[in-house]
Amino acid sequence: MRVLGIETSCDETAASVVTETGEVLSDVVRSQVEIHAPYGGVVPEIAARDHARALPHVIEEALSRAGLTLDDIDGLAVTHRPGLRGPLLVGVQMAKGMAWARGVPVVGVDHLVGHLLAVFLRREGAPDAPAFPFIGLLVSGGHTAIYRVDGARTEDIRELGATRDDAAGEAFDKVAKLLGLGYPGGPRVDALAAQGDAARAASAVPKAGPRRASFELSFSGIKSSIARHVEKHGIPTGQALADLCAAFQKAVVDALVDRTMRAAEAEDVSRVVTGGGVAANRGLRAALADACARRNVELFVPPLASCTDNAAMIAYAGALRLVRGERDGFDLSPATKTSLATVTRKGGGKRR
Repeated sequence: MRVLGIETSCDETAASVVTETGEVLSDVVRSQVEIHAPYGGVVPEIAARDHARALPHVIEEALSRAGLTLDDIDGLAVTHRPGLRGPLLVGVQMAKGMAWARGVPVVGVDHLVGHLLAVFLRREGAPDAPAFPFIGLLVSGGHTAIYRVDGARTEDIRELGATRDDAAGEAFDKVAKLLGLGYPGGPRVDALAAQGDAARAASAVPKAGPRRASFELSFSGIKSSIARHVEKHGIPTGQALADLCAAFQKAVVDALVDRTMRAAEAEDVSRVVTGGGVAANRGLRAALADACARRNVELFVPPLASCTDNAAMIAYAGALRLVRGERDGFDLSPATKTSLATVTRKGGGKRR
């Protein structure tokens, strides 16, 4: 089965052709980073308009690279949740229109499910696929959560804990903005952190909360501490800037690794998979690899192309739905919330 996937949940316009076995026949991603950089973050209306302009060309390129035409496609898969409503609407409407015109089935895919299954994509350099169950650490600009994954269906995925406030990638971008590093900030913080010594700036960055026996995360306190440090001392330069980035990144990474490894132990699962854009962070990859090696846990990290937002993961997750005989109607619509059941309550306050 050859499935055309479409991804427009945020600021990447993407299309891909993938089979139900995970073979990636093509994968095209058009970034909007340069468009949003002057604003310091994604502007939903601008993102939606650019998707509408670019998507037909991106789809055409994906089909061309796969050596196929629309007549060769067996089904369509499109991200329909979660994400920005306007950008999602562009992709959903395109997918439904193509499905109607060509008489092929269409299915909506949850973006987070796509990330958790991206490890099964067959790309050059991809690791062997893990067996179920595994603990999935999903870290991106908009989402940070830890899941137990027992299968590919939505009902097989259970949230163990998530961030109560900022996602990890969001925290990186906000701190980068405070430090005058521009947007997107994650890669720039990562590069500087590699040159710094976290111990020299440890006093400026607290550990990530909440400090209780759960798998929940919170990064707002770290961000606020960096803001107070900059307000008091100004934006550091040179080695001091690298040290502060290293301390910030270490606090975020330590929290992610701690919760993930405790989740694996509590669930008695010996496999960990990570995905999402922040999975490209070198500090996180190294710390996870070290922690898993010390605990005899298998770690599966997809290639970078499978970590960041892409349509291949959407096409694959959709292909699995189509193989199971699932179909969506033309009333398919975008939604800003995930279909996965959540257990973490957002915001502060006392937990019951």
